[in-house]
Amino acid sequence: MTMRLSKLFGMDIYTAGAEYKGKVFDLVINLEKGKLETITTAPLKPRSKQEAKKIISEKSIPYKNVRAAKDIIIVAGGKSAAKEAAAAEAPKRGYTRYSRR
Repeated sequence: MTMRLSKLFGMDIYTAGAEYKGKVFDLVINLEKGKLETITTAPLKPRSKQEAKKIISEKSIPYKNVRAAKDIIIVAGGKSAAKEAAAAEAPKRGYTRYSRR
């Protein structure tokens, strides 16, 4: 999918299950890799490190979760970047996830 980054700003973001996540406010780009990493639904102008962490953990979506972008953006799942990172780290720290099924 090819699209100008400027078209993404202000787009509505929904999950595949039709849950509204917000509007695109800022984009985080990895210049070394030349790819879009994260979409935020809040401005990335934090006054403190705590505020920055809160924006990244609660108000951002990893771009790899984007499934489609045209008139709106559709993302898989609903995890934020920090929650996804924590989930990826869990097995490394010796945690095991159990289900009651």
